[in-house]
Amino acid sequence: MPKPVIAIFDVGKTNKKLFLIDENYQIVFERSARFVETVDEDGEPCENLESLKSSVYDSLNQVLQMKEFDIKAVNFSTYGASFVYLDENGEPLTPLYNYLKEYPENLKKEFYAKYGGEEQISLETASPILGSLNSGMQIYRLKHEQPDIFAKVKWALHLPQYLSFLISGKAVADITSIGCHTQLWDFNKSAYHQWVNAEQIEEKFGVFTPADSTAKTSFEGVSFNVGVGLHDSSAALIPYLANFNTPFVLISTGTWCISLNPFNQNPLSREELKQDCLCYMHFQGKPIKASRIFAGYEHEVQLKRIAEHFNRAAYLFKHLKFNPGLILKLANKIPENQHPQDEFSATSSFGNRDLNLFQTAEEAYHQLIFDLVKQQIYSLKLVLNEGVRRVFVDGGFGKNAIYMHLLATSIPDVEVYASSVSQATAIGTALAINDAWNSNPAPTDMINLKYYSAIERTVNF
Repeated sequence: MPKPVIAIFDVGKTNKKLFLIDENYQIVFERSARFVETVDEDGEPCENLESLKSSVYDSLNQVLQMKEFDIKAVNFSTYGASFVYLDENGEPLTPLYNYLKEYPENLKKEFYAKYGGEEQISLETASPILGSLNSGMQIYRLKHEQPDIFAKVKWALHLPQYLSFLISGKAVADITSIGCHTQLWDFNKSAYHQWVNAEQIEEKFGVFTPADSTAKTSFEGVSFNVGVGLHDSSAALIPYLANFNTPFVLISTGTWCISLNPFNQNPLSREELKQDCLCYMHFQGKPIKASRIFAGYEHEVQLKRIAEHFNRAAYLFKHLKFNPGLILKLANKIPENQHPQDEFSATSSFGNRDLNLFQTAEEAYHQLIFDLVKQQIYSLKLVLNEGVRRVFVDGGFGKNAIYMHLLATSIPDVEVYASSVSQATAIGTALAINDAWNSNPAPTDMINLKYYSAIERTVNF
């Protein structure tokens, strides 16, 4: 008897993965691919769209042939801020432009002068000014720099919706992509921003479709349900929302450390936007207030500096044990350690520290984490609100005992947990459409938690 499963395409910048997940949310099959990037017309690196399309078709075809599995549904999660522009035959008209591509200053000035200024648009769309990372700015650029191509655009689909379109043939818009730092969505009006209508772009996004809906589709003679696709940041939060009812904040740690609060519905203020706050979008359409710092990247840079200074291998720091005595010593040695961070900073204090201050690499590393946690607490408190009694930390810093102990000590009124969900993005993407493929309710035990208690307060954060 074939096992009922859902197929999830999880497309990151580097790795493209296909998972088969059974009704108990166990991953029963996995394959991974990496593609060589191509370049756009300006010679800028970008995703190889043709390779991605072929991979989706070939992979799906392969798993449909496997007799041990019964594919009930297919869904997609990908990185955000990337549009695919399709003609009336559903063929791409341009490369998949990289969201890191530099945005022309003159066009940027023209746009904001025309539509109310940077601050006003930021406030209304809950998006910091991020150039091409605001995907709405990409489509504005296409219209004004390549009007002949723009005239042929039938559909402008974010990448998750493009992958869904490849299977379903339906062009749809999804709130988790449209609503996340795109400058397309007016959070006050819960509608496209007025500039989208003024530029006559709205009709190119496809039919607005709930993220938990599916369409019955036939592919290679097999019928199954197809989801509309999700922005990966929103998908990774879904297992937590499915497992916990009491208010929490999730600190997702990687290159960026993003504090996500699905229980904070207050509109973003000017001050918050200036401190790198933004709104993501819950897959059921509610804003998720978030703040972010570039702490994972800074950790790697400063770890290398410490390792070189003390002539130690960087990997030796990975499992360094927490030493409360060292923290006490550092609190006495560096007076500013006694005080919390009181203003926003894009980086921690550690980059300006003289490493000759520290007797050992271990001491220097404890100070690095001390500084990063101070910065993290400031960022976290921008989105923390009354009623939140739990903070979950997933990703790299969740495995760092020094970080976790200092975090727990710095917010003693809040329970702090290191948490992990295996392949959280893929699991969340499956959970979004659970009822369309799974005869069981979503399980409530898919998140592993490790509690960290506050040590005796010796320093302030």
